[in-house]
Amino acid sequence: METIMLTLYHGRTSVCAIKVRIMLAEKGLEWNGKLMTLRGDQFDPEYLKLNPNAVVPTLVHDDKVIIESAVILYYLNDAFPNPPLMPVSAHERSKVYMMNKLIDEYVHNACTTLTFATANRARMQKMGKEALEDQLAKTPSPARAEIKRQVAEKGLDAPLVVDALKHHVKLLKVIEDAMKGGPYVAGNAYSIADIAATPYIWRLRQLRLARIWDHRPGVAAWFERMQQRPSFDQAINKVVTQEDFDVYRNFQPDPWPRVQEILTTL
Repeated sequence: METIMLTLYHGRTSVCAIKVRIMLAEKGLEWNGKLMTLRGDQFDPEYLKLNPNAVVPTLVHDDKVIIESAVILYYLNDAFPNPPLMPVSAHERSKVYMMNKLIDEYVHNACTTLTFATANRARMQKMGKEALEDQLAKTPSPARAEIKRQVAEKGLDAPLVVDALKHHVKLLKVIEDAMKGGPYVAGNAYSIADIAATPYIWRLRQLRLARIWDHRPGVAAWFERMQQRPSFDQAINKVVTQEDFDVYRNFQPDPWPRVQEILTTL
């Protein structure tokens, strides 16, 4: 019997890495983990040979390197077709593609904005301006570097935060509307669309912003279903440490009053 060799370079709380860990769990695949701190090790020359973007995740399947989380999800579904996690109908498949497009083009950077404006802001400020600029200079994406620069200085008052919240509201609306047609984002069956969205809703909750979907019962019910899946426990609860959770639980100030204020203007 052929041995499947899967190695995943990942971070414990990285939303993109969480997507792939959920996918691996849903597929029942065994994999070797290469855990990264993402506090400079992503710029290691050897890692940059695998992933020139200096981000996680990176999947190595035997000698094949696959980067970009959405691409990895599609790759794993093609390489390991059972259980299938893409719908059969063309229309439902289009919903999967649209969810990943929304996340890749808008929500992911919006998530970075909210995370670094809140939970990760204190760490950036402790670095000092010179050390922070040195690290940002290594970032292959000038856009992501600028996000971190602005929110390190201004937090939730950074102009970028308004659009970041708009993009998350759009994601929540897509999920809420989808629940009118079935229990999952792309229809009646769990799919890559659900896997792709789950980490971003989880991150909002970790940032103490779950009240943002108080008036969206479909989102609340959907997220509860996601948490009941064994893959959620395997990909998140068994990987993210108490120390990681404490960062989200203890950061100050409470982001909700400012976020609520901004939401009333949208």
